[in-house]
Amino acid sequence: MEGMGIQVFTIVSALFAIAFTIILTKSIMRKKEGTPEMVEIAQAVKIGAKAYLARQYKGVSIFFAIVFVLLLILAKFNYMSLFVPFAFIFGGFFSALSGYIGMTVATNSSARTTSGAKNSLNEALKIAFSSGLVMGLTVVGLSLLFIGVGYTAVRWVGAMKGFDINYVASTLVCFGMGASAQALFARVGGGIFTKGADVGADLVGKVEAGIPEDDPRNPAVIADNVGDNVGDIAGMGADLYESYIGSILASMALAVTAGLGWKGISLPLAISAIGIFASIIGSLLVKVRDDATQANLLMALRKGMWGAAIIVIVASYFAITTILGPGYSRLFGSVISGVVAGILIGFFTELYTSDNYAPTKNVAKSALTGHATVIIEGLATGMASTAIPVMVIVLASIAAYFIPGGSSNPSLGLYGIGLASVGLLSTLGISLATDSYGPVADNAGGNAEMTHQPPFVRQRTDALDSLGNTTAATGKGFAIGSAALTTLALIAAFKEQVLMLGGTLDLSVMNVRLLCGLFIGAMYPMFFSSMAMRAVGRTAQSIVEEVRRQFREIKGIMEGKAKPDYARAVDICARSAQQEILLPSAITIILPVATGLFLGVEALLGLLIGALTSGFVLAIMMANAGASWDNAKKHIESGNFGGKGTDAHKAAVTGDTVGDPFKDTAGPSLNILIKLMSVVAIVFASFIVKNALFR
Repeated sequence: MEGMGIQVFTIVSALFAIAFTIILTKSIMRKKEGTPEMVEIAQAVKIGAKAYLARQYKGVSIFFAIVFVLLLILAKFNYMSLFVPFAFIFGGFFSALSGYIGMTVATNSSARTTSGAKNSLNEALKIAFSSGLVMGLTVVGLSLLFIGVGYTAVRWVGAMKGFDINYVASTLVCFGMGASAQALFARVGGGIFTKGADVGADLVGKVEAGIPEDDPRNPAVIADNVGDNVGDIAGMGADLYESYIGSILASMALAVTAGLGWKGISLPLAISAIGIFASIIGSLLVKVRDDATQANLLMALRKGMWGAAIIVIVASYFAITTILGPGYSRLFGSVISGVVAGILIGFFTELYTSDNYAPTKNVAKSALTGHATVIIEGLATGMASTAIPVMVIVLASIAAYFIPGGSSNPSLGLYGIGLASVGLLSTLGISLATDSYGPVADNAGGNAEMTHQPPFVRQRTDALDSLGNTTAATGKGFAIGSAALTTLALIAAFKEQVLMLGGTLDLSVMNVRLLCGLFIGAMYPMFFSSMAMRAVGRTAQSIVEEVRRQFREIKGIMEGKAKPDYARAVDICARSAQQEILLPSAITIILPVATGLFLGVEALLGLLIGALTSGFVLAIMMANAGASWDNAKKHIESGNFGGKGTDAHKAAVTGDTVGDPFKDTAGPSLNILIKLMSVVAIVFASFIVKNALFR
């Protein structure tokens, strides 16, 4: 079959990524875990994280079983391919598996990072970054393995049954629904868990009791550390797993409408496979001296990212001209636009969220005049930060569309946008590593604090943690940007699928159904964010009550003579997260189907566009406002504007507490929301076209 060599290359590269993660994991596990006290703390976090994921996966499996049966029924009535229900299950399984593997390695790395910090800063960085790299390569490896095997199976069966290329493409684009659904559960549930624990711990510990962060006397401190792993590692991994798959599958579908055949379908796979090797090579560039400053640490990570990006850019040119021929060399411009967009969004996110720059310093300064002014300045900073990323995505989309010739061939232009999203995510292996290593460093610092390590150990883990806050913020910016381009490609794929199914689309601006869909779509990210933030608030209230109860009833906690009941706090967060995620998840899946059935496909297309535009801007605002508040607090804690314990510090803590559900729950969840609704629309397109009340 045409393109078989690329299919083999894709599967081999995926297996290579998985093999490399095994080598990295063994290398990490050979490191010393430290003192018995360090092992005990790490074990408590590990047990809590695994218990939460087991609870989450049990609940998710029920949901997946119900949806599987529904998809199977629709497949029986020829509304979709029989592959789709099974792809839904496997997509969700691989997403969950990647999150579980990444989180397991992370929880085994925190104490080892603390122990490594006793020897050198470089050793601590190497352990923490290797842990993040396991997460990154696991995500891309399992993603490409899933797509590569699925693509081969669909093509083989299609050839046996006499199905054409349109059947293969439309089937493949549906493969991402399982990954999207699992990502929503992981990201939102993990976000509710981690921020409920974090907010509750801060309100009673730092604000009321006046004890430091990560103080072992705080009953919620272990829950907070558990939350870092289930939310910022497993959740982020599932989020970007979904984006990665979605960008590839959407591009493969758009290749057919562009008339590029099997070669066009194979190209996104080739670029993604190249990205795996580029990420591994880039990771070898990440190293620092023991006397490294924050600037040195950041530059070490940037060397790895930029090195991988350069390799992808150069290799993509040869991939395009070899696979499609020299006549399609201008598609190289689309790939470049995506790669550059990712770098620029990361840089400008850092500009608005790092305390090395004026915006966050101004947020810290505003704390001098009280709680209200720090909230106002943080919100203003988050709102202002939306302008440049939006323009970057606009310019990247224009470049990706017009450079290949979209003005004369719109289908080729849309394919270019798909390749831009693939280019942006091609180096996900290393870019996710720079994000996922942060929670490991944070947990390592907490371990050092709770086990009373020498001050220089905490100084080294704090340096890594501070860098992790910056990379986490840029990682969220990267995730949001990738979600925007991926969703653009998915919406284009949905439009083409509707037309292929014989549906009609009146895309006039004055089409009332299109306008109604736009309004509904623009509203829903706001409504969804409200549900997520209220869930965090309710969870935090439960934690506050529990911590107060333990301080009151367990004698000797504050004197360090009695041990808090950490497990109780972890269980409260886990139960709350599982209960709170059900309604938002159900609405997100039902809303696009209901809109399409009752208002027609034009309304559904409007819904997707409205959700994309509103959700993208809102996600940036929330993520950057939250990160700015967080780093403003840390700026004060480093000795600026009076330092710890001052009124300015207390105001900054309030800002950070408000910002927690912004940046770690509601904001990142919107990435998944806009992609999931687009994928649901694609999966149910045939059913909607044939059964809509308005046609």
